[in-house]
Amino acid sequence: MSVESEQGITACATVVEARAAFRRKVALSVLGGLAVTCILGFVLVGRRHEFVTALHSAPLTLVGVAVVLQIVALLARTEAWLVSVRAAGGLVGRRLLFRAAGVGYLASVVNGSLGMAARIASLRRAAPERSPRVPALLAAEVPILTVEVALAAIFSFTLISPLGVAWWIPAIAVALMAAVVIGLRRLSERHRRGLWAGIAVMRKKARWRLIAFTLAAVCAQVARNWLMLHAIGENVSIFDAMALLIAMFTLGQLPIGPSIGPAAAVLILGSHGVAASAAAGVLLAVSGMMGSICYATWALADRLITGRLSPSPAILTPTPAMSQPLPAIVPALGLTRLAVNRSGMPWRRA
Repeated sequence: MSVESEQGITACATVVEARAAFRRKVALSVLGGLAVTCILGFVLVGRRHEFVTALHSAPLTLVGVAVVLQIVALLARTEAWLVSVRAAGGLVGRRLLFRAAGVGYLASVVNGSLGMAARIASLRRAAPERSPRVPALLAAEVPILTVEVALAAIFSFTLISPLGVAWWIPAIAVALMAAVVIGLRRLSERHRRGLWAGIAVMRKKARWRLIAFTLAAVCAQVARNWLMLHAIGENVSIFDAMALLIAMFTLGQLPIGPSIGPAAAVLILGSHGVAASAAAGVLLAVSGMMGSICYATWALADRLITGRLSPSPAILTPTPAMSQPLPAIVPALGLTRLAVNRSGMPWRRA
């Protein structure tokens, strides 16, 4: 068996395994979501009237504002991803990366890790030569997640009141995240190739832009939480909205799908009323899904419109100049294509 045949078989096996893993994640998310929904339904037995009343009390205008805040959060996080990818050596354009992010955010409605995988796969498929390799793209998520977890640790003191968390636990969390940030920066300085290229932003000045965009995304999410809680009449503070975001981020690591919002709301704000808290969670889930769908709709529409406007290579006819031999210096430089050659294609190194 030739080497090319073995490589083809290995690639096919990898695709089959990836599809099987995708199906498992989707199945687990669906089953987890159904289980959480059943539990919430059991808890809400006898409180149906309160639940429906709380849902109907939310003005549609506020729900629309919540959707806009969700889109703002997604845009800010995508900008942070762009900063991290470019620091890792990516040359992909902003528009192309934003379209790839739209696919991932739509998949994240089902499962967070599934969304990340879809986002990376979409980017690699759209720009395989201008984007870092998959290991580096996976590592490029680490700086963003680190900032998000660090912010969660800083604001984890908001969990002391609703969950009765001891005061020293948030202090330990902050100290641990500070150590993680320092460790990542030292790793980025010592290792700069392969997988480690994904955390290159930690040693560059661009990290401050990444932190700023991630902070903007978190603030938009906190504002959305606070708005939806007040929309149903819950008199909560901004710290309660922060605690709810931390709970949603934590539960988001579990395969429970869109039921994250209601589950986190009941867990954090159940003392304010189970029915009202569940209603707020449902509104958060709906506004989050609508924001992701709007983003993904733009990404799909932009891709279709751009594809129609771009000329098809199949209809280009060669001119006599295209058939002329290449200059002798080109092979000497080890190049197969130049910036703009006679066929209109970009040059690249062999």
